[in-house]
Amino acid sequence: MESLASGSIVLADFQTAGRGVSGSSWESEESKNLIFSVLYYPENVPANRPFVIAEMASLCVKYTLDKYLRDVTIKWPNDIYCRDNKISGILIENTLFQEKITQSIIGIGININQTSFHSDAPNPVSMMQVAGVEFDRMAIMNDFRQIFKEQSERLNDLYFVSMHNDYLEAIYRKNKCYSYRDIYGVFEAIIRDVEPTGHLVLERKDGKISRYAFKEVSFI
Repeated sequence: MESLASGSIVLADFQTAGRGVSGSSWESEESKNLIFSVLYYPENVPANRPFVIAEMASLCVKYTLDKYLRDVTIKWPNDIYCRDNKISGILIENTLFQEKITQSIIGIGININQTSFHSDAPNPVSMMQVAGVEFDRMAIMNDFRQIFKEQSERLNDLYFVSMHNDYLEAIYRKNKCYSYRDIYGVFEAIIRDVEPTGHLVLERKDGKISRYAFKEVSFI
């Protein structure tokens, strides 16, 4: 893929074995959704800051869906939710050289016009289910392409802090107390931060601060 320009997109009409984060699956009916991978060559992202690419990709999908739907948020670390249901998933694979990330392949699935789901995913939803109308997949793809161009240029210009702040502003379940589960059981907490490393920071009702990497805590 080295001959392809940064921002090149490979689009699939359907998939037979969709892959999500940590071995989870992604279900997609033929000709109903958007399934694509974006090739991105970061210019200034250090090897120890890979989460900023997840932030950028998540915001690109959110901003795209904001054109069509309300109540779109980012569920930590990089699932896209509409209200309390998952409408999009993102899987990122980075290539490192010395102290920088030199290449990212960003795989994205967006549920567009699918109306029934049969996998064991707990809460999928499509744009059509939310809005009650059929959408033009290629129009949404073109919207995403333009937004990705803008946001990736912003990232290359070292706007890490503002990107991170925008990500925090878009977080699902922010500013309210909800139930979570870790290895010790269920507890209630409020999201206080997502660190630049990608760790989720929760404040429990007793004031205790807990810090979690991905898969160390789950939403209930």
